[in-house]
Amino acid sequence: MLSKIFNIFKNTKKPIEQHAIEKTPSKKMDNQKSIRKGELGEYKVTIQLDQMPKEYRHLSDLLLPNPKAKSGYSQIDHILVTPYAIFIIETKNYSGEIKGGREDKHWTVNKRFKMLNPFYQNYGHIESIRSIIQVEKEHFVSLVSFTRRCTFSVDPELRKIGSNDLIVYDIELTEFIQRKINRLRELNKEHRFTAEQIESMYELLKRENITDSKARASHVEGLKSGGKLTDKNHAVTEHTCVDCGKTVTEKIAKFCLANQSRFQGKVYCYEHQKTH
Repeated sequence: MLSKIFNIFKNTKKPIEQHAIEKTPSKKMDNQKSIRKGELGEYKVTIQLDQMPKEYRHLSDLLLPNPKAKSGYSQIDHILVTPYAIFIIETKNYSGEIKGGREDKHWTVNKRFKMLNPFYQNYGHIESIRSIIQVEKEHFVSLVSFTRRCTFSVDPELRKIGSNDLIVYDIELTEFIQRKINRLRELNKEHRFTAEQIESMYELLKRENITDSKARASHVEGLKSGGKLTDKNHAVTEHTCVDCGKTVTEKIAKFCLANQSRFQGKVYCYEHQKTH
């Protein structure tokens, strides 16, 4: 009898272990689905811009010199060079109500968390680009793209196609670009830039882009942490949140930089980590 009871327990053990093993891949799959939201958002924008007319030139994820920035560099999400204007596109991956004015230094997310006015960011990006291609400010359009997980409570002018500062949802990005181009075409019958000029600007920006993997990683870390580069090895002496400018500890900065898929190489304070 004891032998039979032992065999019953012995035989029922394996299915229990097998069941536990089968759960593991499912958990891993769930984790894989939940990460890289920011990367997927960037991918969506890239696909849209790549489908624009072939005479337009698109560059993404550029790291360019910017002596006025704390780190000495500007990281630009997307540049679209067209015959009528140069579009500088900053992408955001927040969730909730986005509230702020064009001249406000900081905006808010859900009336709780501060973020740096993204048009301030794009202003620095434009100045960095202008130092390379020597184009007047009026030929630039500053675009800030948010996902549909947001709702806008911003200046109405930022949604009007006559403005050179536009806030859009990612799914309407190319629609707004085309509407802006149509508006510029009505005002200026001739192209502002020839095909040769477009190609020249594209090549100049492409050449200035930092592509070396080791150098790029160091520059991006210094830039996104808001740190000061103090030696030839780019040692970072302080870190600040890219949204609110608040100084953060070395531990928080390292956590953000170690989670590349979630924070895209940027450093956020504890409060703003919750919005990414």
